[in-house]
Amino acid sequence: MRKLESVEEFHQLKENGKHVFMFSADWCPDCRVIEPFLPEIESQYSEYTFLYVDRDQFIDLCIELDIFGIPSFLAYGDGRELGRFVNKDRKTKEQIENFMNTLSS
Repeated sequence: MRKLESVEEFHQLKENGKHVFMFSADWCPDCRVIEPFLPEIESQYSEYTFLYVDRDQFIDLCIELDIFGIPSFLAYGDGRELGRFVNKDRKTKEQIENFMNTLSS
């Protein structure tokens, strides 16, 4: 999963194509739990480009987007928010897949 480089890149990407932004941090134990199965989810939902957003590096963006818990997922399709899975709870593979299945095209 590629890392987001800038706020400008976020705004550019969300306007074009289908993207899932995963908000996370290196120190977050709940974020480490989901790492082993993220590549499988990425390949299962290959119509989306997944990007890692470091919560500490992009704290202002998190505030702007109401991302107050990690790991959290925010999906966009051509400028429109398709869905968000945002809370402070640990996520399971099944919960992330369920979220991905709810996204409208």
